[in-house]
Amino acid sequence: MKRLLLISTIIAIILLAVVTGGSLYMIDYSLAPDDNRKDTAACFRKLITNYPEMKSWLDSMRNCNRLCDTFVMMPRGERHHAYLIPQADSAGVAIIIHGWRDSAIKFMYLARLYQQMGYNVLMPELHAHGLSEGDAVEMGWNERKDIIHWMTIASQRFHSEDFIVHGVSMGAATTMNVSGESMPNCVKTVKFVEDCGYTSAWDEFCDQMKYQFGLPAFPLLYSSSLICELRYGWNFKEAAPLKQITKCRYPMLFIHGDSDDFVPSWMVHHLHKAKQGSKDLWITKGVAHGMSFKTYPKEYEQRIRRFVKK
Repeated sequence: MKRLLLISTIIAIILLAVVTGGSLYMIDYSLAPDDNRKDTAACFRKLITNYPEMKSWLDSMRNCNRLCDTFVMMPRGERHHAYLIPQADSAGVAIIIHGWRDSAIKFMYLARLYQQMGYNVLMPELHAHGLSEGDAVEMGWNERKDIIHWMTIASQRFHSEDFIVHGVSMGAATTMNVSGESMPNCVKTVKFVEDCGYTSAWDEFCDQMKYQFGLPAFPLLYSSSLICELRYGWNFKEAAPLKQITKCRYPMLFIHGDSDDFVPSWMVHHLHKAKQGSKDLWITKGVAHGMSFKTYPKEYEQRIRRFVKK
């Protein structure tokens, strides 16, 4: 009996060690910032490699001192960075939100789109991304409060009350999380564009555990979420755009590629169904994750213009 108890105890300890180690690995794999996140030169090279037409636009913005950057202190005591493209006082403001472990620079193709539409542009770099401070990615959850703070700053900077918030991937999740919050008094009108966002951090991690590693949610996802809450103060289930958009009463455009295997396209249908009020849905054919603009640039622009004018 004692021998059996000893063996059972040893097995339990080994299993606990395996689960704990696996959970810590998952936390690091999913939430650790990119080691090269501050290499802005490499980010600009990547942008121009992916979108060669951006070079002349960037040169023109720089030559007329229209591409600016700024640092601000956020309410939680962190120094965050953003790029600005001023257009004119009282013109609308487009806030462009980048993706997971990425930088604002790589999404300047959207900044060009909105700048050419007459918008002032603000491209914040989220907590633990780019030149912004932070020690762990937050999957668009706590960042929703940072974006609302950026909206207040943008309103003061550009003397505008009209906004459009446009995010891609984790930036889209952030966008949807913002949409469920009360807007600051400085915001008169706001519209949201989410491009390939997920229903929740839990759903996204669950899907990727199965897709990349062939693992079920139990036990690693449960233990990882618990460790995340103990370490960072939030968990994977509460970081849920699907819940946030049920509270959204502002217009929203949903975009998703039907060949997306990173954020599977089934998620957008749940998101679109949950959203009440004004909404549009565009499923792009044969498109992988985050590639809708690159695959259909003219139609992408047309749909954004049409949505904005509604």
